[in-house]
Amino acid sequence: MSTRAPSEAASTSAAPLSLCSREPHVPADRLVAEMVPPPRFDSVRFDTYLPDPNQPSQTDAVKALSSFAEGLGGAHASGAGKRRWFARKPAAPTGPRGVYLDGGYGVGKTHLLASLWHATPAEPALKAFGTFVELTNLVGALGFQQTVKTLSEHRLLCIDEFELDDPGDTVLVSSLLGKLVESGVALAATSNTLPGKLGEGRFAAADFLREIQGLSAHFRPLRIDGEDYRHRGLPEAPSPYSDQVVTATAYATPGASLDDFPHLLEHLARVHPSRYGALTDDLAAVCLTDVQPVPDQSTALRLVVLADRLYDREIPVLASGLPFDRLFSDEMLNGGYRKKYFRAISRLTALARDAKGLVAQ
Repeated sequence: MSTRAPSEAASTSAAPLSLCSREPHVPADRLVAEMVPPPRFDSVRFDTYLPDPNQPSQTDAVKALSSFAEGLGGAHASGAGKRRWFARKPAAPTGPRGVYLDGGYGVGKTHLLASLWHATPAEPALKAFGTFVELTNLVGALGFQQTVKTLSEHRLLCIDEFELDDPGDTVLVSSLLGKLVESGVALAATSNTLPGKLGEGRFAAADFLREIQGLSAHFRPLRIDGEDYRHRGLPEAPSPYSDQVVTATAYATPGASLDDFPHLLEHLARVHPSRYGALTDDLAAVCLTDVQPVPDQSTALRLVVLADRLYDREIPVLASGLPFDRLFSDEMLNGGYRKKYFRAISRLTALARDAKGLVAQ
């Protein structure tokens, strides 16, 4: 850390940014343009995925996905770009046009999903990648028919963390995917856990296929076993710092934000989760004071989305108060959204490790 005292650093440096002062508005065209793998996964490829030698299903998944990507080259599956006025309407694609990555949190499903996007031989404008929430936000912004039209010429749509805990949204997106499959779009997905489906912290492939019903024939399940890679051989998460250290670091770090954690949770309730990515634009670090247990489930689910956006963008998080593994109550960690909360803890812990270097400056 700087040799200056924290109070001196705070008084002589520019004031940090504040997430609580931001209320971004995201136009619909940005929602479409940003349907690419997040910055954290810009450079991932199949050959950068490190399979656990004790989990052969990981190596098998890489091979299967590589072959799947190769099969998506050439013309659009619907025949778009090759048809003439006298040509017959092309036959619907046969066989599975989608893959479902079936595994627990932290086994690298998003890494593999992004690698599939990168490996598919098509221009970026013909491939889409987003979370289930981002896809439902797109439908809300464009309308159902326009979303179908926008995505129907794509070769591939990747959906990370398919939300199966809201029946209405599940039906909506399943209907959308049905239209896209008819247009020849290939699909790839991961999913989260339904309420009450605790087990291994994963949503079993058979349950996923049952939930999407008519689309099940279009998905080939790929089981990926393993433990959370973010904690394989890594040191324990650093203990929280003092308010003084967090504040001084925020002042000493250009582009850092500084917010009181309870106030940030209140602010998140006023910003739609589709805007949380924009909320973090141009941030170099997030500094939080007085981290406390999350008071209720609605607040907890909003924090999960923010944690995802911070993790996607590789933004370090420095905090005082309680450690991140004490954010959620036992009731929450044993409830239907268990997997989401453990993912948030895992990701925030990884970002807390990244923040250690800021304090050492």
